[in-house]
Amino acid sequence: MKPAIVFALACLAASSGIAGPDTGPVVVSGTVADEASKAGLLARVRELYGAGRVIDQLAIGTVSTPANWDSHLQKLIGPNLKLIAHGQLKVDGNAVSLRGDVANEAQRQQIASDIATSLNPTYTVNNGLRVVASEQGVLDAALAERIIEFESGKATLTASGMAILDQMSVALLKLKDKKVELIGHTDNAGSRAGNLSLSQARAEAVKAYVVGKGIKAETIAVSGEGPDRPVADNRSAEGRARNRRIEFKVLQ
Repeated sequence: MKPAIVFALACLAASSGIAGPDTGPVVVSGTVADEASKAGLLARVRELYGAGRVIDQLAIGTVSTPANWDSHLQKLIGPNLKLIAHGQLKVDGNAVSLRGDVANEAQRQQIASDIATSLNPTYTVNNGLRVVASEQGVLDAALAERIIEFESGKATLTASGMAILDQMSVALLKLKDKKVELIGHTDNAGSRAGNLSLSQARAEAVKAYVVGKGIKAETIAVSGEGPDRPVADNRSAEGRARNRRIEFKVLQ
């Protein structure tokens, strides 16, 4: 019988951008040949994740392992595994499979590549990692570069502005209690002081609207930048329209 070692990874590194603190359990299960193999494997996993997080479900039994299997297994348990959320690393003889969520395509490819290069050619790696959108990506995709419109010179939302915010509220709910800043921007028509006041008032109006849709008020911060951060040329009507916008920014 071939060995089957399974690592159930229930959390991420905090720096990965997908999830929160690195505190979930790491379950190590399967069958190994002897006590020395078990001790070496558990020591490596505990070194990586911390002893308090590791749950030992390993058994010792009759297994047939490839040459230098223990040393190859040690190479697989590296820091990149902490970038995987809700994941699993399974080693069955010389067949390795990866499952779970990562922050981007570069991570997905790098993790599998690092594992493959650490092994000899007799091993095969099945990369089942999946890219999950970041929280900021969720909001950017929902807004889709659309402009939340207000009545001219006022902080009163138009019907089309409210329709976009209905969709943004759904996206914000997906972020659970992640804090988000709403930043109001204007074009450069009129006085800077007036535009700063207007941009702040519009950000406040957006906050009030999404709070009315079930978003917790304490998770939303607001600010007004007025005309100070244009994204287009204010010399054209189209550019000015693009500059009159509400920005949604996930706070770390």
